[in-house]
Amino acid sequence: MPRNLRDLYQIKVSLSDVTPPIWRRLLVSSSTDLALLHEIIQVAMGWSSEHLHQFTAGNRQFGVRDEDFGDGITPERGVRIGSLLKCENQTISYDYDFSDAWEHQILLEKILPYKPGESGPVCIDGSRSCPPDDVGGAWGYLEFLEAYKDPGHPDHSEKVAWLGNCFDPERFDNAEVNKKLAELEKIRA
Repeated sequence: MPRNLRDLYQIKVSLSDVTPPIWRRLLVSSSTDLALLHEIIQVAMGWSSEHLHQFTAGNRQFGVRDEDFGDGITPERGVRIGSLLKCENQTISYDYDFSDAWEHQILLEKILPYKPGESGPVCIDGSRSCPPDDVGGAWGYLEFLEAYKDPGHPDHSEKVAWLGNCFDPERFDNAEVNKKLAELEKIRA
């Protein structure tokens, strides 16, 4: 159990199987439930929350029940991150979009004492843009980038028509993420 239900967790959310790495460092309350953590990760990474997801801690899976995937999942609402991550350097996984199979590792980097007005969620650092939804997973993203970046590639025009010509895979805007996290908090309040 966390030392205090209102401890502040510094977590690092890293997208697996993509190089160079794509990650976000977040501050969240240890009392944040997994349903809210899902929303926070969606905003921080830049996903659009259009697909199913699940968290895995040990051999337990948490998420939203779906008839197509059986009953082996524990409802995520009310399960606090502090009940799963209790010590620094512990990890859980977060899977998003089962067909594209985006796996994220969530690492508890630090447990910080609660301070009024600093309960999160806030993004304190990150690297690179998140892959677009429905790009085909890690391998599809690699193929997408090849075509998107190379005007001579036979699929270049198709990729630009699909996503527009403003996608920058190296871009990360911390201020933009925090603005969206603040909007999320307003909606939930």
